[in-house]
Amino acid sequence: MEILDYQQEIKELKKANRIIQKKLERSELDRKKLEETNRKKESLLRRVIDELKEYQNKLEERSHELEMMLLNLQIMENKMSTLGSMVADVAHEINNPVGFIAGNLTPAKEYIENLLYLIDLYQQTYPKASQQIEETIKMIDLEYVREDLPKLISSMREGTDRISNISDSLRTFSRADTEEKTLFNIHEGINSTLLILKHRLQANKIRPAIQVVQYYEELPLVECFPGQLNQVFMNLLANAIDALDESNAGLSFNDIKLNPNQITIHTALTEDKNHVSIRIQDNGVGISADVQQKMFDHLFTTKPVGKGTGLGLSIAYQIIVQKHKGTLEVNSVLGKGSEFIINIPIC
Repeated sequence: MEILDYQQEIKELKKANRIIQKKLERSELDRKKLEETNRKKESLLRRVIDELKEYQNKLEERSHELEMMLLNLQIMENKMSTLGSMVADVAHEINNPVGFIAGNLTPAKEYIENLLYLIDLYQQTYPKASQQIEETIKMIDLEYVREDLPKLISSMREGTDRISNISDSLRTFSRADTEEKTLFNIHEGINSTLLILKHRLQANKIRPAIQVVQYYEELPLVECFPGQLNQVFMNLLANAIDALDESNAGLSFNDIKLNPNQITIHTALTEDKNHVSIRIQDNGVGISADVQQKMFDHLFTTKPVGKGTGLGLSIAYQIIVQKHKGTLEVNSVLGKGSEFIINIPIC
């Protein structure tokens, strides 16, 4: 019995040994798998860390670029503010001498008319003038002077009126905003902007003048930041002119004349009577759907380097939406033109 017991015990021990051996083999296999998994995880973690470091570097670079851009914008804003004050001061200084000239034109015209009347009276009273007077009349071409002098006075009157209008427009356009909104005539803002852009609207060697059609409805004064709104009008109208110039590429002067460049401006009260609607429409190149999605993004531009900063529409959007709690939308069809629609609350 003892031998059998030993044999049985040896058998069980061998069996237990095989089980332990199997467990050891499985443990070794698990260890190798775990090491492989750890190596992969370590490699993945190292790659993630490297990518995060790369993103961090890019983020720091972008942050630095934005800081520099913000600094440049602040410098530009300061310059524009200073320039605006200077323009307003210059416009004020121009107004004074122009006022003197304009004020003196009326009595000057009366004096001239009196002198011409006196000459007529002399000629009627003394039809036989001396030789010297006859020679002088011939030398100065009295008849021509009599005909041309009123035209000169009218021309001078028109000139002073134009200078006065430009001066008023510059003062309206460059007016500085205060911390609080003020009442403002929207039509004055649009008209002053159009006058400042007049040199770009006029005819040149490439195209006829751009037609500006204005449909103004009666509007109340709007509580707003006038200087900022004028900036919006300037950005949208300048963009419309750019779009029209772009649409003229490859066309002759006569081609453009047959289908004239046109900017149409509509103003009206909205149906609820609580908002003012300003629509600026052109028949230029139009804007693709893809560009429309990004056109109000900061620094987005489709213009060549040096011609566009990507700030104009972005700033316009911020002024209308953030500063005035309004809306700025665009409708456009490629090859047909674009329409920008501003809606801002009256107060």
